[in-house]
Amino acid sequence: MDRRTVLEFLATPRDYVRFAASRFAEAGLCFGHGTASPLDEAAALVLNALHLPYDLPGGYFDARLLPDERARVMELIERRIAERKPLAYLTREAPFAGLSFYVDERVLVPRSPIAELIEKRFAPWIEAERVGKVLDLGTGSGCIAIACAVAFPGAAVDAVDISPEALEVARLNIARHGLEDRVRPVQSDLYAGLGDRRYDLIVSNPPYVSREEWQRLAPEYHAEPRLGLEAGDDGLDCVRRILRGAAGHLGPEGVLVVEVGGAAAALERAYPDVPFLWLEFERGGEGVFVLTATELDRFHGRF
Repeated sequence: MDRRTVLEFLATPRDYVRFAASRFAEAGLCFGHGTASPLDEAAALVLNALHLPYDLPGGYFDARLLPDERARVMELIERRIAERKPLAYLTREAPFAGLSFYVDERVLVPRSPIAELIEKRFAPWIEAERVGKVLDLGTGSGCIAIACAVAFPGAAVDAVDISPEALEVARLNIARHGLEDRVRPVQSDLYAGLGDRRYDLIVSNPPYVSREEWQRLAPEYHAEPRLGLEAGDDGLDCVRRILRGAAGHLGPEGVLVVEVGGAAAALERAYPDVPFLWLEFERGGEGVFVLTATELDRFHGRF
């Protein structure tokens, strides 16, 4: 069926969601950048193309679309299949922790389960009222740093990344959310450019994919910057350095929160004596640990 025929037969958002889901499944696309299935991806695409919220009441899915709206939706469907890029790179938009962020190929697509922790202000591992300084290591788009600034309105946040290109995107998002006075983008190789600054909370979603695993990833992941994903033979190159330096940058009551995803088992093998606290999430996700400043001091020699 050619494009013109499709545009004539499909009239409503519901029609296009069904059509896109079928085409995505047929094309064998990979999902994992905010959606988990062809149907979820199709709904996100259609709603974004029509500038509609994700919580749109069901009745609106039966509204008839104008010709230019149908064409816009179809263009995104065709590009998603042909280019095999995450949807967020096509729309230049991604949600995270209830906020909206600009994204492009200079940064990873926001999708960390840490969003759920931020929304809960990291309770019960830290008292929100005591959070005055936050460090986001490997900030990328700035989503974690900005969401933390919103969650802790009295806090100053340092958004660190080694990539100047990523920090350009972070600056766009900092300005977008009007947080220039509280979120500071810092180009640094982890802690190298921070001097002796200490924080109440250090958060990181660093690269944690092994080199072998990265080579097997689907095209959608290869569209993202390799620097933000791949971290050596076991995926722990960056995480080891975060652990090694954390004690020197946390305040006495501070906590370290790090996502390591599928590298969790490798991390426990590397440090069998360290009491990593692995968190559970209501909305899915795994491989995020918490360590306190006291624990980091105690086990500093292991790192």
